[in-house]
Amino acid sequence: MGQAASSSSSFSTPYTHPPNIQFPQLNCKDEDGELEEDLTLFLPDECLACVMAKLGSLDRNTCSLVCKRWSQIDSRSRQRLVLAANSELTPFLPAILSRFDAVSVLSLKCSRKHLSIDDSAFYLIARSLVSLKKLKLKGCVEITDDGLDAASHLLRRSLRKLSCNSCSFTCSGVRSMLSRCRLLEDLTLKRLKNLKHQLLLDADDGDGGGGGDGPLERLQRLCLKDLHNASILAPLISSSKSLKTLIVCRSAGGWDPVFGGLRSSSLAEIQLENLQLSDAGLFAISSACLDLEVLYISRASHCTDAGFAAIAASCRKLRKLHIDTCAKFGGYYGGVGDDGVVSIAARCSQLQEVVLMGVALTVISLQALASNCPSLERMALCNIDSVGDPELGFVAAKFYALRKLCIKNCPVSDAGIEAIAAGCPNLVKLKVKRCKEVTQANVCRLRQQRVELVIALDVESLSIAEEQEMAAEEHESAAVHGRGRGPRAVRPLITSSSTHLVCGSRGANLIKSKLSNAMLLRRPSMPSASSSHSSHR
Repeated sequence: MGQAASSSSSFSTPYTHPPNIQFPQLNCKDEDGELEEDLTLFLPDECLACVMAKLGSLDRNTCSLVCKRWSQIDSRSRQRLVLAANSELTPFLPAILSRFDAVSVLSLKCSRKHLSIDDSAFYLIARSLVSLKKLKLKGCVEITDDGLDAASHLLRRSLRKLSCNSCSFTCSGVRSMLSRCRLLEDLTLKRLKNLKHQLLLDADDGDGGGGGDGPLERLQRLCLKDLHNASILAPLISSSKSLKTLIVCRSAGGWDPVFGGLRSSSLAEIQLENLQLSDAGLFAISSACLDLEVLYISRASHCTDAGFAAIAASCRKLRKLHIDTCAKFGGYYGGVGDDGVVSIAARCSQLQEVVLMGVALTVISLQALASNCPSLERMALCNIDSVGDPELGFVAAKFYALRKLCIKNCPVSDAGIEAIAAGCPNLVKLKVKRCKEVTQANVCRLRQQRVELVIALDVESLSIAEEQEMAAEEHESAAVHGRGRGPRAVRPLITSSSTHLVCGSRGANLIKSKLSNAMLLRRPSMPSASSSHSSHR
């Protein structure tokens, strides 16, 4: 792990060299062999630091070796530092920390194969980096509650973001950081196995001893992932008055009572994945989070149309909605369909992004979205058997503002894709994945007809014969169009680059697709193997 390039933030103090210092005249030879003066000596320190901020880690490390002045500027202006937090790093920490004493973003990562730094090394880091604002700990299993408690005294006036992943400390250490670091705004807890069944914060920790200006008054983002008993953090969620973003993924326990404890919340973004959540939890969210703008519900156990209707009735500012029922791969089908989508479309007119996975919708839902959501720019329809060519034709005719569209694992064919390419005048990107009836030949023709439209096709699912056939057709088409015009560069017709529209889900569907592809790859070899075996006999 190396040192990451720093951001172009301003310095705490200007780094201009004193006027009475005479720099040595460094001369170099030009092409004619004549000596010329090194003009970089006249660059102010601030300009040189801005140039270094644009460089990568390796280039910046090389620049720091040019001269003492460049080394000092690099040391003072470097804002980010990533260290491999192995125990072997401990002897070198004093030299590293004395050189980069202005670091504000620090990442300490240790592999499970190595022993991490301990409490004493962590205390040295906290004592040396007095302006540390963001701290990330990953795999630092030797840092205990005592280390966090000691560091919290030193970082109480600077730390704003804390991320802990695969560490061994308990609730006591996290409580120390929360109670003392009053400027903390972002907290991420992931794979912490030693969190016991106890409250994370006491009643006296809410004000932080500062007259209502404690961490719970400033905490704006809370992310909980892969925690076996994350529901013990319910007091933290309900007591954070300024919380804007809540992310909870793959955490056991019932979450309906947790959201039931919310009163009046300022939450604007909620992402829930793989949780035991029912309509009761959605009812609680709708009554407490009136300013909700982003809602992700992925593989929740018992959410139905009634819960989303309650969300639509109260959360009128909703801009992004992701619903993944995971019904096609063994998940519980909670009855999310036209009723829920129509309710949201009728009341949430500010929708800009909609991702529906496994939702049993029809043209009725599409009609409601097209009529009531004029600002809808991004949409994804995935794992829906009821979305075919007629539905895509309706999308092409009615969704004028649509800019990005993703169709995944739906029974559509070339006719539906042609309709999309002919309609949707503002569409700039179309992503088609796991749609077996869509051929690459047709996509190539559409790409030539509408050059400004980027079409991303799932080429991994195509057979080798199809790829070779399409390659031949592409070369032939390029040769025909290139006659009499001289040589020209042929622009790639198909791209498989990722889109910003998040519509994929990991889990059973990914495993099923991988197994299916593996079986398809093995099928051609089976007849030849059997025939060779029979001939050998």
